[in-house]
Amino acid sequence: QVQLVESGGGLVQAGGSLRLSCAASRSIDSIKTMGWYRQGPGKQRELVASITTGGTTNYGDSVKGRFTISRDNAKNTVYLQMNSLKPEDTAVYYCAGDILKPGVSIRYWGQGTQVTVSS
Repeated sequence: QVQLVESGGGLVQAGGSLRLSCAASRSIDSIKTMGWYRQGPGKQRELVASITTGGTTNYGDSVKGRFTISRDNAKNTVYLQMNSLKPEDTAVYYCAGDILKPGVSIRYWGQGTQVTVSS
């Protein structure tokens, strides 16, 4: 089990930057995949970016080239650097971690942090 706490959200103008942090309550060395998801008003939750223990990253098409995910295992923290923000990036951003158990993968979620991009 793991508790995830996001921080770093806020209000920013279009073209600006924010860095989100996701602090885990335990070592993330063994958490197979850490990811950021977002849910905008009236939209379904979607993948923003993910990173595996081996450092392999995956990004949603709408954020490629603008967002960067990274993990600091020593600090049990995952980051999402968001540059060139657009109003359509406005959403609640959630951190998630996938932990492998025998025969099953369990996903844990943080409580979310609001990101609002003004035009």
